[in-house]
Amino acid sequence: MPKRPIAWLTTRLGVLTVLFAAVVLSGLAFAFSPAQPEAGPADGLPAGAQSTRVTELAARFDSGRSASAVIVFERPDAAFTGADQAAVTDVSGKIGGLGETVAKPVTSPDNRAALVVVRLPDSLDADAQHSAVDKIRETLRGTPLPAGLSAQVTGGAAIGRDISAAFEGADVTLLLATAAVVAVLLLITYRSPILWIVPLTVIGLADQVVAKLLPWIARLVGERTDASVAGIVSVLVFGAGTDYALLLISRYREELRRTESRREAMTRAWRAAAPAITASAGTVVLALITLLAAVLTANRTLGVAAAAGVLVALLFGLFVLPAAVVALPRGVFWPKVPEVGSADPTETGWWSKVAHGVGKRPGAVLAVALGVLVLFSAGLLKMDVGLSQSEQFRTKVESIVAQEALARHFPAGAAQPVEVVVDAAAAERTGAALRGTEGVAAVLPPETSTDGTLAQFAVQLTDDSGTTGADRTVKRLRAAAPDALIGGAPAADLDKRDANLRDDRVVVPLVLLVVLIVLLALLRSLLAPLLLLVTVVISYAASLGAAVMLLRFGFDMTALDSSVPLLSFLFLVALGVDYNIFLVTRARDEAVERGGTRPGMLRGLAATGGVITSAGILLAAVFAVLGVLPVIVLTQIGVVVGIGVLVDTLLVRTVVVPALALLLGERFWWPARPVRAERARVAPAGRPEAVRID
Repeated sequence: MPKRPIAWLTTRLGVLTVLFAAVVLSGLAFAFSPAQPEAGPADGLPAGAQSTRVTELAARFDSGRSASAVIVFERPDAAFTGADQAAVTDVSGKIGGLGETVAKPVTSPDNRAALVVVRLPDSLDADAQHSAVDKIRETLRGTPLPAGLSAQVTGGAAIGRDISAAFEGADVTLLLATAAVVAVLLLITYRSPILWIVPLTVIGLADQVVAKLLPWIARLVGERTDASVAGIVSVLVFGAGTDYALLLISRYREELRRTESRREAMTRAWRAAAPAITASAGTVVLALITLLAAVLTANRTLGVAAAAGVLVALLFGLFVLPAAVVALPRGVFWPKVPEVGSADPTETGWWSKVAHGVGKRPGAVLAVALGVLVLFSAGLLKMDVGLSQSEQFRTKVESIVAQEALARHFPAGAAQPVEVVVDAAAAERTGAALRGTEGVAAVLPPETSTDGTLAQFAVQLTDDSGTTGADRTVKRLRAAAPDALIGGAPAADLDKRDANLRDDRVVVPLVLLVVLIVLLALLRSLLAPLLLLVTVVISYAASLGAAVMLLRFGFDMTALDSSVPLLSFLFLVALGVDYNIFLVTRARDEAVERGGTRPGMLRGLAATGGVITSAGILLAAVFAVLGVLPVIVLTQIGVVVGIGVLVDTLLVRTVVVPALALLLGERFWWPARPVRAERARVAPAGRPEAVRID
């Protein structure tokens, strides 16, 4: 690392310049942040899939220019009465009075339910659709119904409204919850009533800058960064930024015990910590960028947004944080102020004892740790992937409750039919093929496009969208009508799951390749990077297995959303490499200084164990904050990553990796020989020359 830039950064002028620049640039980000682009009809769908193409063709049909809501009336325990029928007619009239197009009520075969399809006005944007659904629901609540008769709204527009409502105020809720968790854990970590404020303020500012950059990123990738993307990115910024702060301030505290000058202490700490921080952040960024190889547009958007978030966290952690910390007196660490010449607690602390224990019997320790990881991995045998739409929320929202009521009396797929688009000339033949397909409850008369060249069928399935039965029926429809395009919600659910499986096969190897290349370049050896990569994969398998069991038996979630395995793998591997880099680079430096891998690894574990553990616990808690949002996919990502980070920091990085290094000794760095290279550079008089680790 160059000496002059960081030395200048710690001067009074440098501190003032950096802090002033951070405030000005942040202000510019706040002042010139554009609005999010409008949501496109194909947002979140896989590029080139049949369901995506059907969505893109929707505007060529009158029905495709508007969304629909479905009002479900139900009397669960008895047949409809005359008063019930009158109430349905009354409600339909009132909804029509709002300017909506209301279809004729349809009564179920068992005469215990009725549905009314409400077509919203053409070309409404998302906010206007949500407002229209709210008005329909307000009208229902304001209309007295006969005792025992319920009325609720579902359909695509209502489900979209409930998803949006789940995220209303989520940015503030998530920010406050995350900041509170970080504040408490930093307070516990530093045991200072003052110091925790500095990194929290710097990271909080970085998070808000990233939030203002997200609309620019949305314009760049061509898809809006919705609330779920913003939530994940915010958690990642807080988690990664806090990791960097913990590592830097830990080294700064060490150096304050060696020199009176705060400037000199920060200069030394920065030079020692910056390579590891930069390498870890670079690994995370490169791993996230691999999502550009995904076909699912939502994955690509998240990858770019999260990579930008980590870059901002890195810049604030490497430049703004050091300037802010060095500007404050040594007493900011009160009541445990590091004095010059005071004992280093890592020499006698708890992690020193852990290092001694691992060093005493590394083989036995490694065997026990691997046994625990294998036991956790057994949970993968219980893993199922794929959620129906009724399983997307932790609590039962109105649209899902109404959809379940509809499924009790009508075909389960009536609210969200499959949409089949075909050339108008082939409409009759295609209609016959659709009606003869197993799993189809009804095929409605076709609608012709405005130019007369296409026909569109609405096909009601016997199974709810997102279920295994619906997936099978969609596949049968595509086989029965190979010249048609099969879309709609059930087909989109299937296509997104297939796209996630394809992205798993493509992105996972790319992530592992990126991590391996970074470790090879950083450590300049072959065996250590390969071993570290294996531990990362084992850690992920154990974490996912443990999370599956916790979600199944603790939260009654029997399946994972199809996007969870890939995103969890990405975050766990990328963040797990952070701790690998923190530990191994320190151990290598200590090995050179102390003349052997064994003393170097033990000293490295004693010195970084506390930092890695604190960072891991904090990061796990931050990801667990995603559970404050009532959306299943975010809860599952939070649980998997939270468990994974704890497994990684408490077991893999602090037990498995040190034990491997101790068992292998100098061979751990093969083919590099850092200790021998250092000894060869010692001058005859015993004075070491400049060191370069090969």
